[in-house]
Amino acid sequence: MKFGVLFSGGKDSTLATWFAKKHCNDISCLITIVSSNKNSYMFHTPSISKTKKQAEAMNIPLMVEKTKGGKESELKDLERAMKKAKAKYKIQGIVTGAVESVYQASRIQKICDNLGLECFNPLWHKDQFELLEDLIKNKFQVIITGVAAYPLDGSWLGRIIDKKFIKDLKPLVEKYKINPAGEGGEFETFVLAAPGLFKKSLKVTDAKISGEKNSWRMEIEVE
Repeated sequence: MKFGVLFSGGKDSTLATWFAKKHCNDISCLITIVSSNKNSYMFHTPSISKTKKQAEAMNIPLMVEKTKGGKESELKDLERAMKKAKAKYKIQGIVTGAVESVYQASRIQKICDNLGLECFNPLWHKDQFELLEDLIKNKFQVIITGVAAYPLDGSWLGRIIDKKFIKDLKPLVEKYKINPAGEGGEFETFVLAAPGLFKKSLKVTDAKISGEKNSWRMEIEVE
């Protein structure tokens, strides 16, 4: 069965791609939505243009669709991208990195139903600390590219998800109810390496940081 992946370059969509490939599904393309709205309800935005480098590292074709990112209207742009992928790559299903967001999962499912596509959510309702542990166990190299929740601040940018990251995050989850996987937008990520999926690791060559208080983002260059 041929699948397209809704791909943001972050840990969840990359791990979902890894799981889908591992279970012998044919990943025919990646689909990235580039939103001009940094506060998009649906789509990851930090360093989103660098999914091209990740696609090259995976040797998987990438389709890019732009959206202004208006609430609900951005779904029409997503449907258009998925329709194009179905026509060009003959995909029969869509893989998502949805973990807990009913808002995202329900809307993607509706679009899949409209287009006659299967919807595969390999991370759905996975324990979120277990998800982080899976990244470490499988030697993914994942960095933080954005934060948007108290008490996270600019010092978290560029951190790698490792054992110390989890150790530092746990008391914040307990005290401030931060989602462990950043599912509520508390933090955003970018994957530099994923053994078994990336043919080569990527390296950050430059980073532009902006923000204040508990809202920060890092736009990176990679090679």
